[in-house]
Amino acid sequence: MKILFCIIATVLMLAPVAVCAASASDKVDVTGTWVFEVETDQGSGTPTFTFKQDGEKLTGTYKGAFGEAQLQGTVKGNAIDFSFKISGQGMEGVANYNGTVDKDTMKGKLKLGDFASGTFTAKRQEKDKK
Repeated sequence: MKILFCIIATVLMLAPVAVCAASASDKVDVTGTWVFEVETDQGSGTPTFTFKQDGEKLTGTYKGAFGEAQLQGTVKGNAIDFSFKISGQGMEGVANYNGTVDKDTMKGKLKLGDFASGTFTAKRQEKDKK
């Protein structure tokens, strides 16, 4: 009985350590270059995003059909949300992306001002994989 008590006490003491270790290794960091595949009701595209993450704060650049733009957003847990101004191809507005990150991939929805909406998938470029 005393041995069983010691085993249970040891397991209970180590459980929080295991949870903390798992949480630390599962931390999302999207810093790097990502290639997106975007599908909208107005067409498709393959823009490139370069992200810099500092805690939950997200900054970076967009390069694609609308030229280049600075972006800002957040990463909270595995949820990503960012936006940037779009200008070109007869459109002016804000592009909003929101989705989820799973290691070196992400997927979600986007809205390009009042002009188009759709979905995206993305992969981190090989050289930037964590």
